[in-house]
Amino acid sequence: MTPRPAPAWRTTDWLNTPEPLTLERLRGKVILLHAFQMLCPGCVARGIPQAQRVAELFAGAPLVVVGLHTVFEHHEAMKLESLRAFLHEYRVKFPVGVDAPGEGGDPIPRTMRAYAMQGTPTTVLIDAQGRLRRQVFGMHDDLLLGAELQTLLLEAQAAPVSGVQRPATPGTCDDTGCAVPTEAAPD
Repeated sequence: MTPRPAPAWRTTDWLNTPEPLTLERLRGKVILLHAFQMLCPGCVARGIPQAQRVAELFAGAPLVVVGLHTVFEHHEAMKLESLRAFLHEYRVKFPVGVDAPGEGGDPIPRTMRAYAMQGTPTTVLIDAQGRLRRQVFGMHDDLLLGAELQTLLLEAQAAPVSGVQRPATPGTCDDTGCAVPTEAAPD
């Protein structure tokens, strides 16, 4: 099955980033989109800590963790100011978009609907080409998630996106590191 393009994010606000993020802006990077609600016990206890660990462990990789606060219940209790306080209290540093409310009174937010999410937490993996590669409702196993992220990162390195800087070529050094010279590589 050929991966399909990930749907655009429909957001009203962004926190922890100076400007709104889009799939187009993040092209060339692997994206872990973590959909959550601040009143979701599974999100608070396991989902957000997992997303924070990924953001920390893959800090030097062409990978970005993006939160999506997607509220489909208790709307009045989860307004923007409450979310700001929540992100501060739980020390969430990765960018978080606020999913746009559903159309015509629909309680399901627009991005949540576009991705056909079943609830929160939901982990969405988007490859460097902007294609939806995996979506998991509930807790995603740490080991499996790490393996899937590494696979997407290796794919991204093997098939560079035009206009996106890649890690150093063998025998050169740049801000991404120093690569072993080709002639020094074992046969």
